[in-house]
Amino acid sequence: MAKFIDEIRIYVQAGHGGHGAVTFHKEKFVEFGGPDGGDGGKGGDVIFQANRSLQTLDKYLPEKTYTAEDGHPGQKRNRSGSKGEDLILHVPLGTQIFRTDTQELLFDFKDEKDFITIARGGRGGKGNAFFKSSTHQAPKFSQDGEEGSWLTLTLSLKLLADVGIVGLPNSGKSTLLSKITHAHPKIAGYAFTTLSPNLGVVVRHGDSFRYTMADIPGIIEGASQGHGLGLSFLRHIERVKGILFVFDASSIDIEEDFKMLQHELEAYNPNLLTVPHLIAFNKIDIWENDANFTQDLLEKFSHLGRIIPISAVEETNLEQLLDAIDEEIFQFAVETT
Repeated sequence: MAKFIDEIRIYVQAGHGGHGAVTFHKEKFVEFGGPDGGDGGKGGDVIFQANRSLQTLDKYLPEKTYTAEDGHPGQKRNRSGSKGEDLILHVPLGTQIFRTDTQELLFDFKDEKDFITIARGGRGGKGNAFFKSSTHQAPKFSQDGEEGSWLTLTLSLKLLADVGIVGLPNSGKSTLLSKITHAHPKIAGYAFTTLSPNLGVVVRHGDSFRYTMADIPGIIEGASQGHGLGLSFLRHIERVKGILFVFDASSIDIEEDFKMLQHELEAYNPNLLTVPHLIAFNKIDIWENDANFTQDLLEKFSHLGRIIPISAVEETNLEQLLDAIDEEIFQFAVETT
């Protein structure tokens, strides 16, 4: 499995323009041919393009220079050199490109059709034919091509998920994601199994409605200050339309945990508390479907928001949970039968 990389610094170099040629026309029985050196070709551009199939920046190597092709030099008989080939670099949706020296945001990839020319190739130089004049019939010089632009860039990825799953380590977030999407996260029974965000697609209503859901690694107290997995992954919940809080229903500290999670989200970005949220109490299978106990639990914590009791492992009430997400987060009217 590829390592999850969500921030990296690289260098990009556009191609240099090709040099103009210094040549003279040669023809049998013509002793003095005129200048016929062609212009150099333009250097290749560096272009970034969104690619929906990518979920990490792992294809890029830190501190590496990515270079477009130089323009080709001019040729005799007034033939211009060919343009250098553009370098097209693919990045996941949600990638932001910053100019490292100024921290200026150059582009934010939000749509799969997005692309930007980030560094432009240099212009090709003029050949000596260009400099011929009535007073200078045989110029023996040409123009060098211009240098292509060079930049140091920071690529920063913020997953473009519609719904973020947030909860303490080992609350069952990854299992839930695997059950309601086609994602296949690595799952084990210990804290911090998830060391990178996992992204899946939820297909609803006969495939007439789809949305993306991200399992954000377990947030602990102090995450907004970098504790635990900390700031590394809080960024991936920044642009969600809604949040699904998942708790182990057997915990005795659900209310305190909920307040802590909200505090950490608010400390990182206060806007996160303004998006719709839903709560799932997971692992209710430990009570062997004791309806009375479950109902008592829901009533006890009803002031926290709308709660759906589920068992991700046993796939209990998952359709009810998805209906609630439709209603609470997407305001999608669910038909009842």
